[in-house]
Amino acid sequence: MKKTIVRAKYIEKIVPHIGKDIIKVLTGCRRVGKTTILLQLIDKIKEIDKKANVIYINKEHNEFAGIRDHQDLFLYVKNKSGNKKNNYVIIDEIQEIAGFEIALRQLLVKGYDIYCSGSNANMLSSDIATNLSGRYIEFRINSLSYSEFLIFHNLENNNEALLKYIKYGGLPYLINVSLEDNIVYDYLKSVYNTIILKDVVARYNVRDVYFLDRLIEYVSDTMGSFVSSKKINDYLKSQGIVMSINTVLNYLKYLSSSFFIEKVSRYDIVAKKKFEINDKYYFSDIGLKHAVIPYSTADVGKVFENLVYNKLIQENFDVYVGKYKEFEIDFVAKNSTATFYIQVAYMLTNKNTIEREFGNLLKVNDNYTKYVVTADEILGENFKGIKHVNIKDFLINKVW
Repeated sequence: MKKTIVRAKYIEKIVPHIGKDIIKVLTGCRRVGKTTILLQLIDKIKEIDKKANVIYINKEHNEFAGIRDHQDLFLYVKNKSGNKKNNYVIIDEIQEIAGFEIALRQLLVKGYDIYCSGSNANMLSSDIATNLSGRYIEFRINSLSYSEFLIFHNLENNNEALLKYIKYGGLPYLINVSLEDNIVYDYLKSVYNTIILKDVVARYNVRDVYFLDRLIEYVSDTMGSFVSSKKINDYLKSQGIVMSINTVLNYLKYLSSSFFIEKVSRYDIVAKKKFEINDKYYFSDIGLKHAVIPYSTADVGKVFENLVYNKLIQENFDVYVGKYKEFEIDFVAKNSTATFYIQVAYMLTNKNTIEREFGNLLKVNDNYTKYVVTADEILGENFKGIKHVNIKDFLINKVW
């Protein structure tokens, strides 16, 4: 029997909207736990409303294969609701239903309380946003944070636990298997294949799967580096592949839409505007990255960057790569109440590394909080107002 643990931070965000005239949409990569959260919400709904009539549809289960389009969906829900009044509709992987937004609009008008999940960002940007503008609220579900990972696996916050998180990532199902390389990576590779085949190849009718796999390897190998048309073109030539840059950019867009990778734009700190070229890419779950290219200690600096990025996203920050004149800041994190800058390094082992990580931040002449995040266990005092934070502390605490 699979073990489940309540991810309270998500449940607490969604519960205040139970019974409200708005569609609750859970988004995120496959296998990050959206289904479990929906099932836990059903328990909450039944606890709050003793007369609740819950209609649950999971498009990954064969019993719902007959629900192919919005008409099938509407008729199924109507038949299951009968004459009952307190109807709650929960639909998992709703993007598998053609024209689903038409049925949602009809059901919302008729007073149904609707919850759905999807593994594709385009579901929001086009399908729902266009047809249900102002009538939905999105909850982004991420893989386990480091804090959740420790709770799920009953681990102490130490270097051994951090290494497990680095190697295996935070997909919740891993609670059901032994954290051993051969077992975990077999599972992660199966998840990888599902995401690529269902959410990218099938959805976007990708024909060159071989090239798609090579592109994913390229993104994995260059994680945290700027991706430009020239760099991609040079890589293609080195692989003997002829492919238009537009096709490559479309493939990257498909991978981002599946929540498999995350595109991070550059931000001009002086002009306070985004650049439209030379993005960086990180993985929504570091374990899935290592299902593509196995973890190597030589990549630990890049991995730290990815983990810090994921932490900021989990805390609902908008995240950019900072540019201050000719200098780069690893991350600029912004929300409605705060802005801060972060440099990430493995260890401050020499004077040059210290000058680079602290020096770039010192050049930014404003009053926003600045951090240097490393694996150093013995930290010096904060340097000229810049906070030096251990990676484990940054991942587990709300340090800002």
